[in-house]
Amino acid sequence: MRVTPSIVQDEFIGLKVMVADSPNRDLIGISGTVIKETRNTFIVLNGNKKKTVAKNQATFHFTLADATIVEVDGRVLFGRPEERIKKRIRRLW
Repeated sequence: MRVTPSIVQDEFIGLKVMVADSPNRDLIGISGTVIKETRNTFIVLNGNKKKTVAKNQATFHFTLADATIVEVDGRVLFGRPEERIKKRIRRLW
């Protein structure tokens, strides 16, 4: 998996996603395509069903266009998409 701080500023709508970990065990394993993003949630199209997943309660695996899988903690993604794209990221390493 590739770790990069710029993934936080990317657009997630249209990406394949899977919930890798969550305190709510019912959310683990939900996968599909992100069809909508709000301040607090991702709406994932799972087959013919829409599933709502809270960002701050999950760790996500996103599949990028080049088939790279990136793991992102949902707490980092918290906030409105248009504000998150503008936000400066502090590197902790």
